[in-house]
Amino acid sequence: MSNADGIILGLDPGLRVTGYGLLEVSAKKPCVREAGVIRATATGRRLDLADRLRVLYDSLTELIEQFRPQTLAIEQLYAHYKHPRTAILMGHARGVLLLAGARLGVTIVSFSATTIKKTITGSGRAPKIQVQRAVQRELGLAQLPEPPDVADALAAALCQYYVRERRIDRDSPRRKIGWPSSEVFPEAQDD
Repeated sequence: MSNADGIILGLDPGLRVTGYGLLEVSAKKPCVREAGVIRATATGRRLDLADRLRVLYDSLTELIEQFRPQTLAIEQLYAHYKHPRTAILMGHARGVLLLAGARLGVTIVSFSATTIKKTITGSGRAPKIQVQRAVQRELGLAQLPEPPDVADALAAALCQYYVRERRIDRDSPRRKIGWPSSEVFPEAQDD
């Protein structure tokens, strides 16, 4: 990754809790600059949808203005046919996050949860704890990233790092970082 690609912001979108992770990329490897959650809640009262979306937008705008990431890597929506309302509501949150990034000129890439998990753990069906452990190992963290929303956001940022570094390629996704070469890596999609 070139020096122009210094910071990658990973996001795990949610209406109440959105995980974020900022990776600073150096010549050696990425390191965590900051990670945490954006909580779209209020003390003592429940926020309506519009207020939660405003909190997400304002908080992400503030993060982007403070850290100036070059790329925003975000998890795509997964819609289960039994819960279409959840996908629609999550689409609101994701849309606001995309808008904040686009308005501030950040390049946005989108990965499916399966692609992120496969890139980070070697399995597209990895459970949350496996993602947390893989992120901890890849970034040399002393502790598991908590809550899992933070681990998922860091995993999205790491996925973008590996795609950009060309440490993985379409035909052999993990060959250069120790994973079996028989796995196929779906390409990142720009939003």
